[in-house]
Amino acid sequence: MDYTEAKEKFISTWGSLGSLWGINKAMAQIQALLFVSTKPLSMEDIMDDLKISRGNTSMNLRQLMDWGIVTKVLVSGERKEFFTTEKDVQELARIIAKERSRREIKPVIKVLGDVSSIKDDGTEKTKELIKQTKALHNLTKDADSIINKLVEQKQNWLTKSVFKMIK
Repeated sequence: MDYTEAKEKFISTWGSLGSLWGINKAMAQIQALLFVSTKPLSMEDIMDDLKISRGNTSMNLRQLMDWGIVTKVLVSGERKEFFTTEKDVQELARIIAKERSRREIKPVIKVLGDVSSIKDDGTEKTKELIKQTKALHNLTKDADSIINKLVEQKQNWLTKSVFKMIK
């Protein structure tokens, strides 16, 4: 397998895996392209390499910047905007975990908290709803707390955390 084939296979596979961490295929492919690039890329570079439209590229770059994993960089002598991504895989994983908690887990915790705190009218169905949603609320809060503790350990957080759990 040559460089071009390997690069295309990586970008395609990363794009398919994007849905596992809460983003669409094009977003993941853009991030993968930037991840393996040796220099920042312009929007035109990204469009040409991935064969996607300007609108698709622009929208997905904006979302990747919202996630905090892609940043604009200035290239001396250039008028175009250039983009790069976090290259440290552990830092990338930390940023993604933190953002998924903010976007997905925290809203669920709020809903479960609201639902589990309804007024108990004494009926069996209300008691069951309160009991089960409180249990889910507590479990989700605990899981989010664990994720947040892992995320707060900046340097080599994943490796350190796994080894601490094993010991």
